[in-house]
Amino acid sequence: MADEPLVLGIETSCDETGVGIVRGTTLLADAIASSVDEHARFGGVVPEVASRAHLEAMVPTIDRALKDAGVSARDLDGIAVTAGPGLAGALLVGVSAAKAYAYALGKPLYGVNHLASHICVDQLEHGPLPEPTMALLVSGGHSSLLLSTDITSDVRPMGATIDDAAGEAFDKIARVLDLGFPGGPVIDRYAKEGDPAAIAFPRGLTGPRDAAYDFSFSGLKTAVARWIEAKRAAGEEVPVRDVAASFQEAVVDVLTRKAVRACKDQGVDHLMIGGGVAANSRLRVLAQERCEAAGIRLRVPRPKLCTDNGAMVAALGAEMVSRNRAASDWDLSADSSLPVTDPHVPGRSHEHAHTHDHDHVHEVSKANLYS
Repeated sequence: MADEPLVLGIETSCDETGVGIVRGTTLLADAIASSVDEHARFGGVVPEVASRAHLEAMVPTIDRALKDAGVSARDLDGIAVTAGPGLAGALLVGVSAAKAYAYALGKPLYGVNHLASHICVDQLEHGPLPEPTMALLVSGGHSSLLLSTDITSDVRPMGATIDDAAGEAFDKIARVLDLGFPGGPVIDRYAKEGDPAAIAFPRGLTGPRDAAYDFSFSGLKTAVARWIEAKRAAGEEVPVRDVAASFQEAVVDVLTRKAVRACKDQGVDHLMIGGGVAANSRLRVLAQERCEAAGIRLRVPRPKLCTDNGAMVAALGAEMVSRNRAASDWDLSADSSLPVTDPHVPGRSHEHAHTHDHDHVHEVSKANLYS
């Protein structure tokens, strides 16, 4: 094994089939096949559609990643895969594929946590993560504040959404405004031409007695929807750009305020923001302003690395190999509610010896597939 491990990562927690290849903290390939267009007419992700799309895209996407990276599958030092959380059927496709490749190649298998992967991907952009690092993860399925003292073994939940995730709220408001799906990019685009102070939408869970680090966007979503309905009922035109800007400001105001507060309270001077909503331009600007004012260093990966991708899984897998963390057993299963306190799912033996037990298996098949 080289000093810097060569790892392939597979991500299928939702509607993106992502395959990434990294060497240490260097990104070599980031191949993605998205099924978002297949879900657009439903206004949201349909699990069965996503699972079938992963099945069709898996092998071609892996082949493309290997070609882009200029490496052979037999050169890999390990294969990492998102074991959870996520859509159960979608996760199963990725886990099954990772097992098949790892087994055929005689390589160690690492089942890793989707949320921890979103944190670790920043290493591909800004170098090794400081320990500790506070992470704000915001996406269609998650809005979480996490404290990471060791990305491979110690990630602690500080706060989370108690209802709708931020990305989910973006999707719902975009649907009410007839802007299409997914909602995040289109709301961001319209908001740039609107006034964020035009409408005073509520900020959830920001009272003195509310949970300091938890989020709630259900009330905001309802308030915005009712405001729009009232305008339409009165026969008035809905100022779409102002609504988008005011709604977006309410979301990012709460996210950044609580993240900076958590850093101050915990004595952490680094904040990392990840997840699909981290691509939001206003979130990045406001977070930078508030972090600079508080003396906190902000780390945000480029937008393509914020959304679900295989590179983030490969990054965490490489870190597992580098730190000699235990590989997963062959009975690794998908866990749709895998807690973030489990950055990875180690094997019961806590040794790598089991990978060698299968080196002799299917030698003919391996010769045919990977020669």
